[in-house]
Amino acid sequence: MNNLLIDDIHLSLKNRIGEIDFNTNFRNSILFELLMQDRNVNRKDKLLKALRLYYPHPEQITNFEKAIDNINWFYRCGKDLTNSNKKNNSNVVNQIYSYEFDDNYIYSAFLQQYGIDLQDIKYLHWWKFKSLFEGLSKDTKIVEIMGYRAIDLRKIKDKSEKERLKKLKNAYKLPDMRTQEQKEADFGRAFW
Repeated sequence: MNNLLIDDIHLSLKNRIGEIDFNTNFRNSILFELLMQDRNVNRKDKLLKALRLYYPHPEQITNFEKAIDNINWFYRCGKDLTNSNKKNNSNVVNQIYSYEFDDNYIYSAFLQQYGIDLQDIKYLHWWKFKSLFEGLSKDTKIVEIMGYRAIDLRKIKDKSEKERLKKLKNAYKLPDMRTQEQKEADFGRAFW
């Protein structure tokens, strides 16, 4: 596991991947996340596109399974997958942000809090970007919105507060990107 405070992130990557070229810019990992969420791209095409995103010279890849494993490791910022699974035992993930639909809020938050113009910056390591994103303060609009999306209305006892938060949650909800089959399957699972 890597520690952003004490480990050299470039050395960590070199130790893991070797001398092969690998794209570490934050934009590649944002594109990777969007690709993985795209329900119109089949699994095989996702893998091929992911390889092209991170490996500028895919002909250098000798072990494709390890290359995919390296992409996942890098995307998780060098963190162990088993530790992140312990936090959320449920299979249902409540998405509280979207790089596609919240781009303006994320852009303005980085500018507001860090003075980083994500349009002008040529390079920012993914791990640094993720750390900055996770460290955004509640004074930014994106964190406020994520709070509304994440709130469990069942835990709110006050009726008027619950209604107020329900309106905000609905106002900022992300579009349902599931296919019709996925919606039907999720509906069916609700009864089991």
